[in-house]
Amino acid sequence: MSASTPALTPRQVTRRRRADAVRRSWASFRSHRSGLFGLALLTFFLLVALLAPLLADGEGLEVTKATGGVLESPGSGGYVLGTDENGRSIVTLLIWGSRISLFVGLLATVISMVIGTLVGLMSGFFEGWPARILYRVTEWFLVIPFIPLAIVLATVLGRSLINIVIVIGITGWASTAMLIRSQTLSIKERPYVERARVLGAGRWHQMSRHVLPNVMPMVFANTTLTVALAILAETTLSFLGLGDPTRVSWGSMLEDAFDVGAMTTGAWWYIVPPGVCVVLVVLAFTLVGQALEEIFNPRLRGR
Repeated sequence: MSASTPALTPRQVTRRRRADAVRRSWASFRSHRSGLFGLALLTFFLLVALLAPLLADGEGLEVTKATGGVLESPGSGGYVLGTDENGRSIVTLLIWGSRISLFVGLLATVISMVIGTLVGLMSGFFEGWPARILYRVTEWFLVIPFIPLAIVLATVLGRSLINIVIVIGITGWASTAMLIRSQTLSIKERPYVERARVLGAGRWHQMSRHVLPNVMPMVFANTTLTVALAILAETTLSFLGLGDPTRVSWGSMLEDAFDVGAMTTGAWWYIVPPGVCVVLVVLAFTLVGQALEEIFNPRLRGR
């Protein structure tokens, strides 16, 4: 380094290293065709959800303002994908339903990620009876079937959008906690953590400065996979009649289609589009999550 070049501060060095790591990760991600396809598909659905007021009039969701006939087939009356039993456009329901499905999936995932990361860190880093209790609680949530537990909680809390988010969030964190716990157990035995411990660093300093930054890539990769499960859970609960009755989601569309007998009457346009949307969104998150997991997990990087 020449004498005229100013020395970088430790914070600038850290920022530069993080920027280089992001660039390397993006370069690796671009080499995954399936990951890029999932990202493009996910971007499309996110844009549809964000631009819903511009793509479809919100008044089309109101039953009193419906102008179509009952279960009109695609192309009839100017409706591209037909209408539902109330004469509402299926396209409008799909566009606005994407908002609720993605909102529930993302917010529930944030809750489960926060709970799972905290429990996994504490049960893996600390020792003694508190860590054992957290580990046993995590095992209990893993053993209990997810859907029956979610149904019971949703029935007790009531039918509302926030309750569905809470139910999915507090029942879907256990797998994340186990993943973070295993990573924490491995990281806390590494030399740089041992060095910090010998130099007098406290437990909070070790967790926040050494352990947490090293487990965050796995948390981020696992988040995209968890969103897919959360969207499926919202669809399942809504299909079972436990969703918010005042909101339109892809799951509620499937529930309404089942209630009016769309499968037996041949009204495929009421069932197939929301089902395909759920499958595509779950596929998009899964492809992106698998690509990120392969990038951040050294064991999978060479496969």
